[in-house]
Amino acid sequence: MKILGLSGNVKQPSRTASVVEAVVVAAASKLGLESRTIELFDAAPILFRALRSDQLDAAGRAIIDAVEAADVLVVGSPVYRASYAGALKHLFDLVDYRALTGKRVILAATGGTPLHGLMIEHQLRPLFGFFNALTLPTAIYATEIDFANYEITSPAVRERIERAVSELAQVLPVSNNAAADRAHGNRPAAVAASA
Repeated sequence: MKILGLSGNVKQPSRTASVVEAVVVAAASKLGLESRTIELFDAAPILFRALRSDQLDAAGRAIIDAVEAADVLVVGSPVYRASYAGALKHLFDLVDYRALTGKRVILAATGGTPLHGLMIEHQLRPLFGFFNALTLPTAIYATEIDFANYEITSPAVRERIERAVSELAQVLPVSNNAAADRAHGNRPAAVAASA
Protein backbone atom coordinates (compact mmCIF):
# COMPACT_ATOMS: atom_id res chain seq x y z
CA MET A 1 0.00 0.00 0.00
CA LYS A 2 1.08 3.56 -0.71
CA ILE A 3 1.03 6.56 1.60
CA LEU A 4 1.48 10.00 0.06
CA GLY A 5 2.22 13.17 1.99
CA LEU A 6 0.95 16.43 0.52
CA SER A 7 2.37 19.54 2.11
CA GLY A 8 0.75 22.86 1.22
CA ASN A 9 3.90 24.85 1.94
CA VAL A 10 4.89 27.46 -0.61
CA LYS A 11 8.25 28.25 0.99
CA GLN A 12 11.20 26.26 2.26
CA PRO A 13 12.17 25.34 4.89
CA SER A 14 8.67 24.65 6.15
CA ARG A 15 7.18 23.63 9.48
CA THR A 16 4.18 22.20 7.62
CA ALA A 17 6.45 20.00 5.50
CA SER A 18 8.17 18.81 8.69
CA VAL A 19 4.86 17.75 10.22
CA VAL A 20 3.65 16.00 7.07
CA GLU A 21 6.96 14.18 6.67
CA ALA A 22 6.96 13.10 10.33
CA VAL A 23 3.51 11.56 9.92
CA VAL A 24 4.44 9.83 6.66
CA VAL A 25 7.65 8.39 8.14
CA ALA A 26 5.88 7.19 11.29
CA ALA A 27 3.08 5.52 9.33
CA ALA A 28 5.36 3.98 6.71
CA SER A 29 7.66 2.61 9.40
CA LYS A 30 4.94 1.21 11.63
CA LEU A 31 2.69 -0.16 8.91
CA GLY A 32 5.14 -1.11 6.16
CA LEU A 33 3.77 1.34 3.59
CA GLU A 34 5.52 2.60 0.47
CA SER A 35 5.91 6.35 0.99
CA ARG A 36 6.45 9.61 -0.84
CA THR A 37 5.94 13.29 -0.01
CA ILE A 38 5.08 16.11 -2.41
CA GLU A 39 5.60 19.72 -1.35
CA LEU A 40 3.65 22.43 -3.13
CA PHE A 41 6.78 24.56 -3.11
CA ASP A 42 7.88 22.24 -5.93
CA ALA A 43 4.53 21.11 -7.34
CA ALA A 44 2.52 24.34 -7.50
CA PRO A 45 4.46 25.93 -10.41
CA ILE A 46 3.83 22.76 -12.42
CA LEU A 47 0.14 22.50 -11.50
CA PHE A 48 -0.59 26.18 -12.13
CA ARG A 49 0.25 25.65 -15.80
CA ALA A 50 -3.20 24.02 -15.99
CA LEU A 51 -6.55 25.45 -14.94
CA ARG A 52 -8.40 22.18 -15.66
CA SER A 53 -7.31 18.55 -15.47
CA ASP A 54 -7.49 18.13 -19.25
CA GLN A 55 -4.82 20.85 -19.56
CA LEU A 56 -2.22 19.05 -17.42
CA ASP A 57 1.12 18.33 -19.02
CA ALA A 58 3.02 15.10 -18.28
CA ALA A 59 4.65 16.48 -15.11
CA GLY A 60 1.36 17.77 -13.76
CA ARG A 61 -0.47 14.57 -14.65
CA ALA A 62 2.18 12.57 -12.75
CA ILE A 63 1.49 14.59 -9.58
CA ILE A 64 -2.28 14.14 -9.83
CA ASP A 65 -1.87 10.44 -10.68
CA ALA A 66 0.23 9.99 -7.52
CA VAL A 67 -2.54 11.58 -5.43
CA GLU A 68 -5.25 9.47 -7.03
CA ALA A 69 -3.24 6.23 -6.75
CA ALA A 70 -2.33 6.59 -3.06
CA ASP A 71 -4.12 4.39 -0.55
CA VAL A 72 -3.47 6.86 2.29
CA LEU A 73 -2.99 10.63 2.16
CA VAL A 74 -1.37 12.85 4.76
CA VAL A 75 -2.50 16.37 3.89
CA GLY A 76 -1.09 19.40 5.66
CA SER A 77 -1.26 23.12 5.11
CA PRO A 78 -0.11 26.28 6.78
CA VAL A 79 -3.11 28.38 7.82
CA TYR A 80 -3.49 31.27 5.37
CA ARG A 81 -6.23 33.82 6.05
CA ALA A 82 -8.31 31.35 8.07
CA SER A 83 -8.07 28.60 5.46
CA TYR A 84 -5.66 26.21 3.77
CA ALA A 85 -3.26 27.28 1.04
CA GLY A 86 -4.80 28.22 -2.30
CA ALA A 87 -2.18 26.13 -4.10
CA LEU A 88 -3.43 23.08 -2.18
CA LYS A 89 -7.01 23.84 -3.24
CA HIS A 90 -5.86 24.11 -6.85
CA LEU A 91 -4.26 20.67 -6.62
CA PHE A 92 -7.53 19.16 -5.39
CA ASP A 93 -9.46 21.02 -8.10
CA LEU A 94 -7.48 18.89 -10.56
CA VAL A 95 -8.19 15.56 -8.80
CA ASP A 96 -11.09 13.50 -10.16
CA TYR A 97 -14.02 13.83 -7.75
CA ARG A 98 -14.38 10.01 -7.59
CA ALA A 99 -10.71 9.20 -7.09
CA LEU A 100 -10.51 9.56 -3.30
CA THR A 101 -13.66 7.65 -2.33
CA GLY A 102 -12.87 5.55 0.74
CA LYS A 103 -9.23 6.67 0.93
CA ARG A 104 -7.86 7.24 4.40
CA VAL A 105 -6.67 10.78 5.11
CA ILE A 106 -4.69 12.19 8.04
CA LEU A 107 -5.07 15.94 8.35
CA ALA A 108 -2.43 18.38 9.60
CA ALA A 109 -1.82 22.11 9.76
CA THR A 110 0.50 24.72 11.19
CA GLY A 111 -0.41 28.21 12.27
CA GLY A 112 0.45 31.25 14.31
CA THR A 113 -1.83 30.64 17.29
CA PRO A 114 -3.66 27.65 18.79
CA LEU A 115 -6.97 29.12 17.58
CA HIS A 116 -5.95 28.60 13.96
CA GLY A 117 -6.18 24.85 14.54
CA LEU A 118 -9.93 25.07 13.97
CA MET A 119 -9.17 25.49 10.26
CA ILE A 120 -8.69 21.73 10.06
CA GLU A 121 -12.25 21.05 11.21
CA HIS A 122 -13.94 23.90 9.33
CA GLN A 123 -11.97 23.87 6.07
CA LEU A 124 -9.88 20.73 5.45
CA ARG A 125 -12.25 18.07 6.80
CA PRO A 126 -15.22 19.27 4.68
CA LEU A 127 -13.00 19.25 1.56
CA PHE A 128 -12.40 15.53 1.99
CA GLY A 129 -16.04 14.98 2.86
CA PHE A 130 -16.79 16.19 -0.66
CA PHE A 131 -14.42 13.53 -2.01
CA ASN A 132 -16.06 10.82 0.17
CA ALA A 133 -12.68 10.13 1.77
CA LEU A 134 -12.30 8.81 5.31
CA THR A 135 -10.57 11.45 7.44
CA LEU A 136 -9.17 10.02 10.64
CA PRO A 137 -10.42 11.50 13.93
CA THR A 138 -7.07 12.76 15.20
CA ALA A 139 -5.62 15.73 13.32
CA ILE A 140 -2.19 17.20 13.97
CA TYR A 141 -1.84 20.93 14.56
CA ALA A 142 1.35 22.75 15.51
CA THR A 143 2.43 26.32 16.13
CA GLU A 144 5.85 27.92 15.93
CA ILE A 145 6.69 27.07 19.56
CA ASP A 146 6.41 23.35 18.73
CA PHE A 147 9.56 23.50 16.58
CA ALA A 148 13.26 24.23 16.79
CA ASN A 149 14.94 24.85 13.44
CA TYR A 150 11.88 23.40 11.66
CA GLU A 151 12.11 20.12 13.59
CA ILE A 152 9.24 19.06 15.85
CA THR A 153 10.23 19.35 19.51
CA SER A 154 6.79 19.18 21.13
CA PRO A 155 5.94 15.89 22.89
CA ALA A 156 2.24 16.73 22.48
CA VAL A 157 2.56 17.02 18.70
CA ARG A 158 4.57 13.77 18.58
CA GLU A 159 1.86 12.07 20.67
CA ARG A 160 -0.86 13.22 18.24
CA ILE A 161 1.16 11.85 15.34
CA GLU A 162 1.39 8.47 17.07
CA ARG A 163 -2.33 8.51 17.85
CA ALA A 164 -3.22 9.30 14.21
CA VAL A 165 -0.95 6.49 12.99
CA SER A 166 -2.59 4.08 15.45
CA GLU A 167 -6.01 5.09 14.12
CA LEU A 168 -4.75 4.49 10.59
CA ALA A 169 -3.64 0.99 11.55
CA GLN A 170 -7.18 0.24 12.70
CA VAL A 171 -8.77 1.18 9.37
CA LEU A 172 -6.32 -0.42 6.97
CA PRO A 173 -7.13 -3.79 5.38
CA VAL A 174 -6.40 -6.78 7.62
CA SER A 175 -3.74 -8.15 5.26
CA ASN A 176 -1.71 -4.95 5.57
CA ASN A 177 -1.98 -4.97 9.37
CA ALA A 178 -0.82 -8.59 9.44
CA ALA A 179 2.16 -7.70 7.25
CA ALA A 180 3.04 -4.82 9.60
CA ASP A 181 2.80 -7.17 12.60
CA ARG A 182 5.19 -9.65 10.95
CA ALA A 183 7.61 -6.85 10.03
CA HIS A 184 7.73 -5.80 13.69
CA GLY A 185 8.01 -9.35 15.06
CA ASN A 186 4.46 -9.42 16.39
CA ARG A 187 2.26 -12.44 15.97
CA PRO A 188 -1.42 -12.02 15.16
CA ALA A 189 -3.63 -12.62 18.21
CA ALA A 190 -5.23 -15.78 16.77
CA VAL A 191 -1.83 -17.35 16.09
CA ALA A 192 -0.48 -16.38 19.49
CA ALA A 193 -3.52 -17.89 21.22
CA SER A 194 -3.13 -21.21 19.42
CA ALA A 195 0.64 -21.47 20.02
